[in-house]
Amino acid sequence: MKFHLAINLERITDQTSMIEVRDHTLDMVRMADKAGFEVVWAAEHHALEMTIAPNPFQLMTWWAEHTENIRLGAGVVNAAYWHPINLAGEAAMLDLLSGGRLEFGIGSGAYQREFDRMFPGLDQRDSYKYMQEMLPLVQKLWKGDVEHNGEYWQFPKATSCPKPLQEDVPVWVAARAPVTYDYAVENNCNIMSWPLTMPFSELEEYKKRLDDAKARLNPNFSGKFTTMRHTAVYNTEEDRQAALGAVRNVLSLFGNLMMKKGDVVNGFPEPIPFDQLEGNVRVEPNMLEENLMFGTPDEVIKKLKKYEALGVDGFLYYASMGLDIENQKRSMKLFIDEVMPEFS
Repeated sequence: MKFHLAINLERITDQTSMIEVRDHTLDMVRMADKAGFEVVWAAEHHALEMTIAPNPFQLMTWWAEHTENIRLGAGVVNAAYWHPINLAGEAAMLDLLSGGRLEFGIGSGAYQREFDRMFPGLDQRDSYKYMQEMLPLVQKLWKGDVEHNGEYWQFPKATSCPKPLQEDVPVWVAARAPVTYDYAVENNCNIMSWPLTMPFSELEEYKKRLDDAKARLNPNFSGKFTTMRHTAVYNTEEDRQAALGAVRNVLSLFGNLMMKKGDVVNGFPEPIPFDQLEGNVRVEPNMLEENLMFGTPDEVIKKLKKYEALGVDGFLYYASMGLDIENQKRSMKLFIDEVMPEFS
């Protein structure tokens, strides 16, 4: 099983220095590169301080200049917010500048609040249709001239300039719903899954969806199956409590966006009281510690062995959860020094 890092430029309050956030994010990416992480992922979100990522290709180009081996993943671009020619060119430029390290991830977005601002009138639940038209079109633009007259985009003959350095750019699809697993398997895309705070059984269900899609649609499917979890490794009760407190606070903000409750002021979501949270954003400490990748090094190793046995090819260490910088780095160092050697 390989290891990936997912990290955001993240501010929970305006008391945190943006310069400090910037420098910390790069420090974490460098740590991952030196430790042998396979991919680092940059998200796309808009008008939110908790995920400052208006263009993942900017972030990845920055990281490329400061790393040697780690691959650079867009995790993920929201297809509905882009024009195909623009997206193909931006992605190809990153591949060129990084020496062929692009991992191209595409998805259909998460928050209706963003769609209400970036694409008014589009229901997030329908945005997968844009992704399904966009992906094959981008791949064609990377190869040469294309004329397109689709449902969502129309343009005369054009191509991507530049072309990617890689002959075949690895493509990833963010998948939770069965329809997305079907699409990924039919098109031989790698899969990124995120069970949020749900138990291990949720990940088992995702694997069943993958296996079912393979049996029905593509028995020769060769894509990778990865999953992401908020991660905190600790050895002391103080660090344990800090991690649980941080993720509970972030979930109260995440609940604002997912449930469309509360306001967002100057990019900062208002926290939702814990007793109003539901579904994927429940915050009981015992449940969180069990379901997320939280624990001592030995506890985390035991959890990851279950993931590996299930057939997970890559685990995404999600570092961004409102934890203070020193605790984030301490957790990452424990993961690198005491957890990763068990999977080498």
